[in-house]
Amino acid sequence: MTVAPSSPFSPSPALPAAALASALNRPLILGSSSPYRRELLQRLQLPFAVVVPDVDESPLPGEAPAALAQRLALAKAQAVAERHPQALVLGSDQVAELHAQALGKPGNHERARDQLRRMSGQSVCFHTAVALVCLESGYSGSALAPVRVQFRPLLDDEIERYLQAEQPYDCAGSAKSEGLGIALLERIESDDPTALIGLPLIRTAQLLRQAGVALP
Repeated sequence: MTVAPSSPFSPSPALPAAALASALNRPLILGSSSPYRRELLQRLQLPFAVVVPDVDESPLPGEAPAALAQRLALAKAQAVAERHPQALVLGSDQVAELHAQALGKPGNHERARDQLRRMSGQSVCFHTAVALVCLESGYSGSALAPVRVQFRPLLDDEIERYLQAEQPYDCAGSAKSEGLGIALLERIESDDPTALIGLPLIRTAQLLRQAGVALP
C-alpha cells in the first residue's frame, strides 16, 4: 500500500472487534536488521522479536525517494509476515533525498565522504516510512515521516574526523544524528522526532493502536 506524502497515515479498513482484541495476543516482530530501529522500538516497552527480511532494496526506474521508502517498508513487513502470518510485523525504511535524487546507505568510507560533500550547506529530506502488516487478521497500514535537515557548510577535515569517529556506513545519507552527526547540522524540522534515527515512533504507535495494540 503506498501513501502520498501529504497523507502521513494509511490504515487498512476497520477490523472487527474480535480481530482487534486478538491483536493483544499476537506476537510483534520487527522486520529489520537495524540495531537503531531495535533500540527505538524498545522505548514502547512491548515484547518483540527481530526477523531480518530478505528484500531487494534497488529502486525502480524513475521511482521517487519517498515512494521508494514506502514501498520498501511495506515489502519488508510483508516478507516477514509471509513467514509469520499470525504476527504483527513492522517494517521500516529510510531514503535521503537531495535535489530529487535518492541517497541510500553509503556502505564504505569513500561513498560516505562523497555524500557528505554533496550535502554540505544543503537542505536534505530524509523520508522514513513504517508499515505494519498482519496477514492472519488482514491488517495492513503504513505511514511516512519526512524530516527536513539543513546541513552546515562542511570542510573536508570535518567530514574526515566525523567519518573516522562514527563510521556511519549503514546510515542513509551518512548522517548519524543520534551521535556525532548532530554536529554537522544547523536545523532539523520534523513532527516525529525519532524518524531521523530510523523509526518514527509517533507513527509506529498510531499504527499499532489502529491494529488493536494497547499503548501505552
